[in-house]
Amino acid sequence: MKIFVAGLPFAVSDQELQELFEPYGSVGSAKVILDRETHKSRGFGFVEFSSNEEAEKAIKALDGTSLEGRTLTVKVAEDKNPGGGGSRGGGSSRGGGGGYNRDRNRY
Repeated sequence: MKIFVAGLPFAVSDQELQELFEPYGSVGSAKVILDRETHKSRGFGFVEFSSNEEAEKAIKALDGTSLEGRTLTVKVAEDKNPGGGGSRGGGSSRGGGGGYNRDRNRY
C-alpha cells in the first residue's frame, strides 16, 4: 500500500523518510517529491509498504505528529486519474461544455 506524507521539512531526504517509516514495517520505497525546476523538496512524499496492515499502523502512529517543527499529514495515497490534470478543472469545463452542446444538437 502506498501512503502520502505531507508537511515534511524541506531538508528531509528519501533515506530519512524511509528511516522514519521503517519502525512500522517493511518499506518498499520512500520518495520525497522535488520541484522540477529548482530540484528542491516540495514538502511531501510517498512511502510504499509491503502490506496494508503495516501502512495502516504507520498512518495511525505518525499522522498529526511533529517532525522538526512541522506537523505531518499521513494518509492512504489516492490514485492519479489516468487522463492527468485535464479532468480536474478549467480544462474540462471549457472543452467539455462545447462538446456537450454539439452532441446535444445532433439529436
